[in-house]
Amino acid sequence: MPDEKKRIAVIIGAGPAGLTAAYELVRRTNYRPVVIEAADDVGGISKTMVYNGNRIDFGGHRFFSKSDRVMKWWLNILPLQKIKQGGKPLTVSYQNNQRNWLADEDGPDPDKVDDVMLVRSRVSRILYDGKLFNYPLSLSVNTILKLGLLNTFCIGLSYLRAMAWPIKPEVSLEDFFINRFGRRLYSQFFEDYTEKVWGVPCREIAREWGAQRVKGLSIVKLITHAIKQIFGNAMDLAQRKTETSLIERFFYPKLGPGLMWQRVADRVREGGGEIRFNEVVCGLIHKNNSITDVEIRNRITGEKQIIKADVVISTMPVRELMQGLEPTPPAAVRAISDGLVYRDFLVVGLLLDRLKFGGGTTAENLSNQLPDNWIYVQEPNVKIGRIQIFNNWSPYLVADPSKIWIGLEYFCNAGDALWTKDDKEMLAFAVEEGERINLFNKSSVCDGVVARMPKAYPAYFGTYNQFDTLRNYLDTFENLYLVGRNGMHRYNNQDHSMLTAMMVIDGLEKGTVNRAAIWSINTEEDYHEEK
Repeated sequence: MPDEKKRIAVIIGAGPAGLTAAYELVRRTNYRPVVIEAADDVGGISKTMVYNGNRIDFGGHRFFSKSDRVMKWWLNILPLQKIKQGGKPLTVSYQNNQRNWLADEDGPDPDKVDDVMLVRSRVSRILYDGKLFNYPLSLSVNTILKLGLLNTFCIGLSYLRAMAWPIKPEVSLEDFFINRFGRRLYSQFFEDYTEKVWGVPCREIAREWGAQRVKGLSIVKLITHAIKQIFGNAMDLAQRKTETSLIERFFYPKLGPGLMWQRVADRVREGGGEIRFNEVVCGLIHKNNSITDVEIRNRITGEKQIIKADVVISTMPVRELMQGLEPTPPAAVRAISDGLVYRDFLVVGLLLDRLKFGGGTTAENLSNQLPDNWIYVQEPNVKIGRIQIFNNWSPYLVADPSKIWIGLEYFCNAGDALWTKDDKEMLAFAVEEGERINLFNKSSVCDGVVARMPKAYPAYFGTYNQFDTLRNYLDTFENLYLVGRNGMHRYNNQDHSMLTAMMVIDGLEKGTVNRAAIWSINTEEDYHEEK
């Protein structure tokens, strides 16, 4: 039976931020979390979908953070695998079970245990002009030969021009990229992919997206990193001094990111918390600057219920949150929330006998010939934005080790031509595009599935430039806290979303929540996820 003496914290959404908040509440406070989830599973965009024994990771989730707190938190849920040393020594300096965890000490064997965190190599490349380039671009002979000497020279001149005469003021995402890489490199390696992601030109997107996602990455950082690789002797998995886009190793749950959040959900329930599936928040009743009641509706039965709330922690899209407030917010503020834009995500999973990339790649030689986790598609003649090779995230995501399991990722808007294609039509479309870029032959396709994820990416256009007004209004509710990607309408990584939740619980435990500190996570360009 629930402990009636405990205060009730209604948590909207069972993604990384919501479940982190719930677990922290049961672990160290007198609040009982009641998690309301609209879907039938935990994880949000970090869930893992299973199709015929093959697992899909929506968008790919590298478990890496410059926050010791987050890295320790993950390893507390899923212990690090035993690693067979070879080449450079690997260490990890985080505390786990009251001792330093060395990657070559005894750890669980992933062939025998499912609840384990793997250590994976980061390999990403860009498909441009039919060729694969390292991402981020490496200044190697191979890169120069693929670009051509004249093009490389022009890229260098364009970069020098950007350094000498930067765009001021730096307003748009286009300005942001050009100032750091030069116009020519931007147009060849950033522009097409980024516009596929958002569906609008980069000049219409606020620069904040680049400040959060790219941060300190620049040509100077690429050169510095390349030199360190040449003269380095050891690889510390912490990688604290490495730009996030340049990390070489990351953790990854054996069965995909959903495994992490399923185990966290287990701990929430064991601690007395409740997780309710297929429930939609349709009303938030407020009085005297406080949320008093949360109205929920079962999306299957239609049954409604009111939950009394002492605290509300929301990860739901801000636009939907505002629509549910009763009494209705002021018209001017509501207009801002109604104008917020979201980008939706669609992935086509394909099971293949072989790929054409890498000179005819089979599952047996995949790790040597095509070790990529992601391939960014900077090709204007297809709508594919990114290619995931799930075998390289974890071999355990694939039911048949003799097959290659990939995801063709599309960025779209719910209701547009891509989103509304039926599954059979979308599969045929994706296969045709895969053939067009010489990724595979149609005859190699054994099976396929289409999966959709609405509101995957909060957009930095629409009424986003007025978001501070909306934030200030929502911050007037004394017991309402916004966390996570959609909850804050901020393109946070998983670790940033978790940190926002942790900081809310820190404040509840102490009696005072520092809202400004929560909103500062992942906004400052020199921010290193640990203050």
